[in-house]
This record gives sequence, C-alpha cells and structure tokens, in this order.
Amino acid sequence: MSYSALEQHFEQLHHLQHLGAICGWDQATMMPAGGNEARAEALGTLAVLCHQQLQDPRLGDWFTAAEHDALNAEQQQSLAEMRRAWRDATLLPADLVRARSLAGSRCEHAWRSLRPANDWAGFLPLFEEVVSLSREAASARADALGLSRYDSLLEQYEPGMRSQTLDGLFGELGGWLPGLIAEVQEKQRFETVLPLQGPFATDKQKALGLEVMGWLGFDFHHGRLDVSAHPFCGGVSEDVRLTTRYDEADVAQALMGIVHETGHARYEQGLPAQWRRLPVGQARSMGVHESQSLFFEMQLGRHPAFLARLAPLLAQHFGEQPAFAADNLARLYTRVKPGFIRVDADEVTYPAHVMLRYDIERDLIEGRLEARDLPERWDQLMQHYLGLSTKGNYTNGCLQDIHWTDGSFGYFPSYTLGAIYAAQLAEAMQQQLGTFERLIGEDLPAVFGWLEQKVWRHASLLSTEALMTQASGQALSAAPFERHLKQRYSG
Repeated sequence: MSYSALEQHFEQLHHLQHLGAICGWDQATMMPAGGNEARAEALGTLAVLCHQQLQDPRLGDWFTAAEHDALNAEQQQSLAEMRRAWRDATLLPADLVRARSLAGSRCEHAWRSLRPANDWAGFLPLFEEVVSLSREAASARADALGLSRYDSLLEQYEPGMRSQTLDGLFGELGGWLPGLIAEVQEKQRFETVLPLQGPFATDKQKALGLEVMGWLGFDFHHGRLDVSAHPFCGGVSEDVRLTTRYDEADVAQALMGIVHETGHARYEQGLPAQWRRLPVGQARSMGVHESQSLFFEMQLGRHPAFLARLAPLLAQHFGEQPAFAADNLARLYTRVKPGFIRVDADEVTYPAHVMLRYDIERDLIEGRLEARDLPERWDQLMQHYLGLSTKGNYTNGCLQDIHWTDGSFGYFPSYTLGAIYAAQLAEAMQQQLGTFERLIGEDLPAVFGWLEQKVWRHASLLSTEALMTQASGQALSAAPFERHLKQRYSG
C-alpha cells in the first residue's frame, strides 16, 4: 500500500530530525567551543539528508497512488500533512534556495556587528538582497499555492491563516490597545512595588525552577532542564529539552522563562504517541505552540492565585523578605511600560511590537514598501502604538530582530496569535471547569487534563480553526484577549 510506504519514509525522516534536534541542543548547552566547526558541518550534512528525504523522486508517485488506498479519517489527514511537507520542500528551485541561504547567511553575520554599531547604511544593501530573494520565493510559492505573496509565506508558520484575517484581528487590537496602555500606566503610577532583593544563587534558582516544573506536570522521565545563552524548548516529544539562563540579581526573569518553556514542553509531551513520528503528529502551528507557552506563562503564571502559591516557595528557597508577599509579586509581574525592545516587552505592550512588524513585513513582501523606507515606517508605527520615537536609533529600532536577516518573513504574527489563542482557551476552560482562582488553588491537574483533551492530543489532526472552535465553542476572536487584558490590568 502506497500510504504505508509514505509512513515508513516519513518515520525515517523523523529519526534524522530527532538526531538533529538533540545535536542542536548539545551545541547550545554542553558542547565545548572547540567542537563548533565540526558540529556545524555534521548538522549541515544532516540537514542535506533531511532535504533529500523530502525530495525523494518516489514520493510523487506514492502520493498519487495513496489517494486510492482505503484510509480512515486520521490517515487521510496524515496523508495531507505529509503532502504539505513534501510540497513545501519542492516548491522552490534549488538555485533560489541556495541564493537565499547565502544572502541570509551574509546578512545575519553582518547584522551581529552592524546592529551594535547602529549602522543602517551598512546593513541596507545586504537586507535589500534578502528582501528581493524573499519576494522571488514568495512569488513562486504564491503561484503554486494560489495565494498572495505574503500569505504564501505565512502558510509556512501558520497553515490556513491569511492576511485578511490578520488585518481584522490586528485592526481590532490596534483600536483599543494604545488607549489601554495609557490607562494602565496612569493607574500603576500610584502603585508601590517592592523590588526583589538578591542575590539569588543559581543553584537555588534551578532548584526552584525544577520544583515549579514538577508542579506544572513536566515529565522528567522524558525531558530535562539545562542552561543556554538564549532559552528554548527543543528535542522531540519523547525527549524534550528545556533551557533557561540565570541572573543572580534577578530571580523573576529566569523563573517565568522556565514557566514559559514548560508550556511548550507540556504540549510536546502531550502530542499523541501513535502519530509522533509523522507530520500529522507534530504541533499544529507556531501560533498554537506559542499559545501553550503563553497559557502557562501569562494566563497561569502571572495570575494572582499562581503567584500566591509561588510566594512561599520563594521564601523557602531564598529566605523571607517583604517583596515575596503575594500581592507585591502580582504587581511586580504585571508592570506595563512601553519600551523599544520586543523581547523585553510586557504582556500589554508586546502585541504592539508584533503588529508593527506584521505591517512592515507584509508590505515589504507585497512590494508596497521598499527596504530603504523601513526606518521611517518603523518610527511612525512606534510613535502610533507606544508613543516612542526610533528616529536615528536603528539599534533599538529596525535592526533589533534577527528574524528578517535570513528572510524569515511571515513568522512574527504567530507571537500575538498565540496570545489570542491562549486567552480564548483560558476563557473557555474557566466557563467549563470554574475560575483559575479555584483551579490553581485546588485542582491544577484539571487544567492540564483539559488542555490534553482539547489541544495536545489533536496535534495536526485538525486545522487551527477547527481546533479552536471545538475547544472553545466559538470561532477565532480577539475579544477574549481584550477581556483578559482589561480585567487583569484595568479592573
């Protein structure tokens, strides 16, 4: 049966990707510096093998023949996901793939020195080449998929999502978000917040993080926590690797980072075991993955009931201090202050950073904006959303992100889509199970059981639209996110 041949082929691909994931984790955490060149070469060879596996000339015939196999509904969806992975690997000509890789590598390498030098003029010609090649790739994808150029790139990260839908969601957000930011800042001017008094020894921070991970249901038999320069969740579902970074002057950042990555990890660990080695058994999308980490960090982790349970743990590990009082922790973890840097943004201002980037990258790819005009557009949008000017400040403006240097256009919307998904899931959960005050205080496992039944076990067996509708009982909407932010921050 052709479908069986496809399953075996994609299981082999999964094994190669498994090895790549663990080697990549080791490179970021434990590998001695002297091994970097050899590891990079090995991972490069592995990436070529994976790409060759997806471009096997037999696949086209197998897909055609499999259409006539007797398949159940889950196998039919599995076939569709395998076909999508194959299609994405074969849409672009090899010379364009090579040209994009070379241009992206040059741009990303130069960015590392040009950003701290605030050198937009030096960056621009390299970036113009990346944009030109990305437009070419988008056109090729658009022609094959029957989509707009930007939507064809968005499809890589958020299957089924379209810019028309994003325009509606983000337009709605943009209508009330600036006003909420101003309102909350004014409200918080009169609040007293005690800073946490360090130092906080790294070994004690790790012990606290591991305890909280256990509390959040992380399966240590199938995963572990380590340290890296940039926190991430990697590995595979059977062997999930989390990382964080510690600052002995600040326990708050590392702890909430661990909560965030544990959300990613619980999703991975909750994917259906019988499908894990096939594309249909992987995470539905970047946005859905981000919804789980933001559910853990924002919906649960910064909830007053969660912080009330956390307060005695902090005192237990670091000793008593007034700043560990639950009400002070709640104020500390919900401060709102507009800033230039996306990765440092709070829950309320973060969507503004994403909408700014979406507006720019959509128009860059569609040809409505040229790369040379990016700083001016960036400054206009920063002033509109956050009341800040980046005129002449390229380091903290349009040069701050690495994503565009290698042509990763279409990725940014996933961050705020994740927050919207998380709020909609949280609202539905509380309607069905009761408030977070009760669940966090009395029955936290019920939260994870609900997520397993409504989200994790479905992997990519459902579209994002179907997943959200069956979980929440309503179509995707930004309204629950608005209600969540206004209830938490403005009362």
